[in-house]
Amino acid sequence: MSSTVTRTDDGGTGDRGPVSPASPASPASPSSPASPSSPASSAPHTADRHDLIRVHGARENNLKDVSVEIPKRRLTVFTGVSGSGKSSLVFGTIAAESQRLINETYSTFVQGFMPSLARPEVDVLDGLTTAIVVDQQRMGADPRSTVGTATDANAMLRILFSRLARPHLGSPKAYSFNVASISGAGAVTVQRGGQTVKERRSFSITGGMCPRCEGRGTVSDLDPAQLYDETKSLAEGALTVPGYKAGGWNHRLYSESGLYDPAKPIREFTAAELHDFLHREPTRMKIAGINMTYEGLIPRIRKSMLAKDREGMQPHIREFVDRAVAFTACPECAGTRLSEAARASRIGEVSIADACAMQISDLADWVRGLDEPTVAPLLTALQGTLDSFVEIGLGYLSLDRPAGTLSGGEAQRVKMIRHLGSSLTDVTYVFDEPTTGLHPHDIQRMNKLLLRLRDKGNTVLVVEHKPEVIAIADHVVDLGPGAGTAGGAVCFEGTVEGLRSAGTVTGRHLDDRAALKKSVREPTGTLPVRGASAHNLREVDVDVPLGVLCVVTGVAGSGKSSLVHGSIPAGAGVISVDQSPIRGSRRSNPATYTGLLDPIRKAFAKANGVKPALFSANSEGACPTCKGAGVIYTDLAVMAQVATVCEECEGKRFEASVLDHHLGGRDISEVLAMPVEEAERFFATGEARTPAAHRILRRMSDVGLGYLTLGQPLTTLSGGERQRLKLATHMADKGGVYVLDEPTAGLHLADVAQLLALLDRLVDSGKSVIVVEHHQAVMAHADWLIDLGPGAGHDGGRVVFEGTPAELVAARSTVTGEHLAEYVGA
Repeated sequence: MSSTVTRTDDGGTGDRGPVSPASPASPASPSSPASPSSPASSAPHTADRHDLIRVHGARENNLKDVSVEIPKRRLTVFTGVSGSGKSSLVFGTIAAESQRLINETYSTFVQGFMPSLARPEVDVLDGLTTAIVVDQQRMGADPRSTVGTATDANAMLRILFSRLARPHLGSPKAYSFNVASISGAGAVTVQRGGQTVKERRSFSITGGMCPRCEGRGTVSDLDPAQLYDETKSLAEGALTVPGYKAGGWNHRLYSESGLYDPAKPIREFTAAELHDFLHREPTRMKIAGINMTYEGLIPRIRKSMLAKDREGMQPHIREFVDRAVAFTACPECAGTRLSEAARASRIGEVSIADACAMQISDLADWVRGLDEPTVAPLLTALQGTLDSFVEIGLGYLSLDRPAGTLSGGEAQRVKMIRHLGSSLTDVTYVFDEPTTGLHPHDIQRMNKLLLRLRDKGNTVLVVEHKPEVIAIADHVVDLGPGAGTAGGAVCFEGTVEGLRSAGTVTGRHLDDRAALKKSVREPTGTLPVRGASAHNLREVDVDVPLGVLCVVTGVAGSGKSSLVHGSIPAGAGVISVDQSPIRGSRRSNPATYTGLLDPIRKAFAKANGVKPALFSANSEGACPTCKGAGVIYTDLAVMAQVATVCEECEGKRFEASVLDHHLGGRDISEVLAMPVEEAERFFATGEARTPAAHRILRRMSDVGLGYLTLGQPLTTLSGGERQRLKLATHMADKGGVYVLDEPTAGLHLADVAQLLALLDRLVDSGKSVIVVEHHQAVMAHADWLIDLGPGAGHDGGRVVFEGTPAELVAARSTVTGEHLAEYVGA
């Protein structure tokens, strides 16, 4: 369905239906400035005709030859159920092609240093402008990356201190925790007057890095008791580090070094032997006739394990690191990352460490109070950046907050900072659910920012589910009708009013409002939290009810996650499903991530009398040509990588002999191509009956993923799908308390009811469910609400309401209460 796109008198496009000849917006109108007496001049200039982004025949992922026309310089919202193809159209097609074309303008030499992008599967893409993608990808977990370094606020602050602080230290590097202080001297050889002359030179660089923690702010201490059993000898297997089993090279390095007796218990080592065992510097030696480098156990583990990103570790290594390593604030710099000299250099009474630790709203006020004409342009630029933080609802952060600790929604808004004051116009801004993690109070502020970007003459494309954002759209594209293979088509294209009457899934649910529960469950007990003070919490005392659906809410930055995750840590009986991203390569799929493939492989092996490893595309059963990938990648250097379907296995990933083995009349490739719903029926009865597989499939259906195919790569899943896949996996964990962090993230309006039914089933089965959530439908459905606030940062951190949703609506004593009352129509 296509809307009528009309030209407006400002050269843009409107989506208001056909314009009558008498309409003031018509080019023929006498009152219009574009209607001079000359007929020739009334026609629009040729350059002004390119006011649409035209997409024809898009086939990325599940898109089915989608064709749409998107008006430029307007706010267009793309909506539809999770998995319907929104991201494939907006990010995978429009934004990807724009960025690919921009990259092609650089020389091939420069392109060699840039990621190579393949052309999307689309017939025609016309009218593209430069795309700026502001997505929800989390910022890197590098310990030296902070909110300040990610937004350039730190760079400006360092320049400010290098000009005004006393005592004066030198250049901005002297205030940077990423630059170490170094000095050196020596002879250099130079050519002068045709002769070679040796001269003595010296140099020094003054950096601001703390020498103890090297700018990380924390130091890690390994617990020796977790590395070895001191009652045993090396010969008896004293080492308990993963990968250091007896017989392996890591173990032989120590047991055959000759520096100590491997038959002596470690607690009987002399001081010198213990030092050699734990701390010896790298030493070349011959072990079993092979030249090797011996190094003390502790520095060896630091280099091999602790230097890696924790999230990238294998699960058993991560478990060992969590057990063996204790991270504490650096005792020398007190966690500020800066050297003593940098901390002692001040503007008035404020050091750069103090400035970075301030709440950004307070820092903005401090900068505003500086009256220094010599650095006026710098103060103006810094003030603008800090005010953008406040305006976008992140004034509660501090510049020294590690970037890896930001939520997906916070990370997206931090990325927006650099665009708010930009002078660029006629560009395309692409947003991925910008309201994720936002309280209804904050969504209004986000809407104003989106409209401001549009009103500067930019095209704004937003993938969004929230009705509050859909309501401000100039143009709506609704994809569906279902998800996965049942989606990928345009169901509606037009105005918001047109969507309401269109009869699509989104249109029918757009005005849905959950009602307050007539009766609430009674708690079976309480989980007492006393003196919670993590981050901005102010010695909070609260009793979290058990045996009910308890929702913790409040404005962004009020302390919800600090209370729930800080005071109710995942452990015995507590299952925590947070928003940390699922990590997986293009070989990973729902079957491998959930553990579903293990019982399926065993069932195939038992039915055919062969090894289970044959039914893994990553093991013995892999097609030898494509190595189980299903496609063959051809690297063309600076050109985009080309992927072609493997001719040997025709994309099935398995060698031919494996596909001769069947279970219930299907081979393994046909099973992996099944949607979850079909596979659930397949493994429920008959020859293929596999209870272990059926249980996992049932959980995936319960969280609304029945449309996913078992072998679909994880890299193609949307954010909402990944969140629910993680929830399905954790539902198998044994525990009485579920802690969920914004489970409605990425959920369509129609899917929220299904999530609420799932939460009800968990509670009715005897579980306790604690949800951190902003969605009013979840609040209205709760048995008990804990509202934090009243504001964000140091204006929050207190419990401002405890009680039932009905009591909160009746009192309207908090910001949450006002919005919930408006939502339920009270």
